[in-house]
Amino acid sequence: MGAVKNKRMPRAVREQQMLDAAVHTFGQRGYRAASMDEIAELAGVSKPLVYLYLNSKEDLFTACIRREAKALTAAVRAGVRPGLPADRQLWDGLTAFFTHTARHPDAWSVLHLQARTHGEPFAAEVIAMREEIVAFVTQLIVVAARAAHRDPSLPEREVAGLAEALVGAAESLAAWANTAPGVSAKQAAATLMNFAWAGLGDLMEGRPWAPPA
Repeated sequence: MGAVKNKRMPRAVREQQMLDAAVHTFGQRGYRAASMDEIAELAGVSKPLVYLYLNSKEDLFTACIRREAKALTAAVRAGVRPGLPADRQLWDGLTAFFTHTARHPDAWSVLHLQARTHGEPFAAEVIAMREEIVAFVTQLIVVAARAAHRDPSLPEREVAGLAEALVGAAESLAAWANTAPGVSAKQAAATLMNFAWAGLGDLMEGRPWAPPA
């Protein structure tokens, strides 16, 4: 990117170019170590232009978080097709999640590592994304559970904790898969399905695990 300097480019395109450079730099070097100089150089623009478009390093980082969070949630939603069996919907959603995080490792580093460890308002942006994904997964599970139990009034709270646990496991597994050689998105999704569906499958069949009396 740094070798190409177009004289005339629409602002929206130029801004995305800057965000691409910023995501790569933040993802590789971390928020503190990344400099506006290297981001500008990688984007092929001057540092004053980066400030003109995105105001400050903090605003630039926030813009990166928002863009990548939106892209990740959109990928997960797009990967799930309503009407399929519950296990297939979960498999498709997990595959979409791991495929996206594998294809965009710098973006996942920004969301999963950098934004969470540098305080407000960055952490709040990631929390909002996570809450949206958890709510989506909760609905996937609760709809299937209601159908399996033939109980349309089954409350969301009965499965909300499962969704939290599943999303947390997916986040940790994505961080591992992106650093483990040879682990594909489908392999990561299959690992989590094998871990989670044994319990979820029993829940759908009306056989929830219960602690000893």
